[in-house]
Amino acid sequence: MTMEEIIEQYNLYLNKVPKGSMYIAERLREDNLHEALTAIKDFSEGVIWLSQATQLFKQNGVHADLDIEKIREFLLNINDGLEKQDYILVADMFEYEITEFFNDAPLARGLIL
Repeated sequence: MTMEEIIEQYNLYLNKVPKGSMYIAERLREDNLHEALTAIKDFSEGVIWLSQATQLFKQNGVHADLDIEKIREFLLNINDGLEKQDYILVADMFEYEITEFFNDAPLARGLIL
């Protein structure tokens, strides 16, 4: 996969995260834990890939300002909420924090010259 293809896939995925975050919040509030937990697993894998791609971009002169530390914080808080079975807290995090974070996240842009 070329760097341009990775940038394209990164931006496509980044644009899908807010809708996916709302989907997770809704499934948690409906007490549909199977679907919610499956989607949370997919979300976790996806944001880990975004984090890895962001690091790759920085090494290759691509402009990407995704706050990886904030993503790590989200993952830790999600895990903590799930361990406590506080699904309302986790739903609120997805709706009010994670969705907002990814709505505001800048897309990756070409090579830095």
